[in-house]
Amino acid sequence: MPAAYLLLTLAALLPVRPEAPPQGPPAATAAGPAVVPAAAPTDLAVSGVVVGRTPERSSAILTSGGRTRTVGVGESAFGGRLVSVTADGVALEFGGERVELRLPTVVAALPRPTGPASGRPALPPGAPPEDPETPAREMNRVEVQRRLGEEIPRILAETAVAPVMEEGRVVGVQVTRLPEGSLLTDAGLRTGDVLTRINDTEIDGMATLIGLWPRLQSASELRATVLRNGQPFSLLVSLR
Repeated sequence: MPAAYLLLTLAALLPVRPEAPPQGPPAATAAGPAVVPAAAPTDLAVSGVVVGRTPERSSAILTSGGRTRTVGVGESAFGGRLVSVTADGVALEFGGERVELRLPTVVAALPRPTGPASGRPALPPGAPPEDPETPAREMNRVEVQRRLGEEIPRILAETAVAPVMEEGRVVGVQVTRLPEGSLLTDAGLRTGDVLTRINDTEIDGMATLIGLWPRLQSASELRATVLRNGQPFSLLVSLR
């Protein structure tokens, strides 16, 4: 299933609002006062999507009023119901009115910070060793955010992951397709990697991966455990 992002903060997105209803008080009925339909918050935005193989398995990360919610198709958040998710954005329903939120296309030429970290993060006790081909690295948080804004359309279109099952349960997600030269490869991911843990949280499915989003936004260090060619390795990224 195509996946957005694994790692950090996405750019703020602009909602497309439906045409405003006529002004004036709602009409009363014999059953009582009319109910005013729910309206979408003016700052409502989508900050990431996961497009599943079927519509009902798709999810979106929504933000409003400084809060972040992860919802699936058919679920509600911020007074509206998520009705569809595509690689370009999402659609929600507020009191019978459809509101579309689009992912942005940001054009910017930015440097790509790669290479070993100057202040190397330490591996926790018992963690697998680093792969010499993908040593710990340091990245600038602001540049990471800007690159995500630049690269997210390509990441959405070219990244795919699949669940890895063991004894009937999901024990990780395998990266089956990955855009070369993107922020994800600069962070150390490789096609074929099985992602099993991020910052001490076991990845037992896409819901867990998406649920990490709020905590990763403020993290100063990202530690991931991957199975690479059958061997466990640690990926470390320090954000300055």
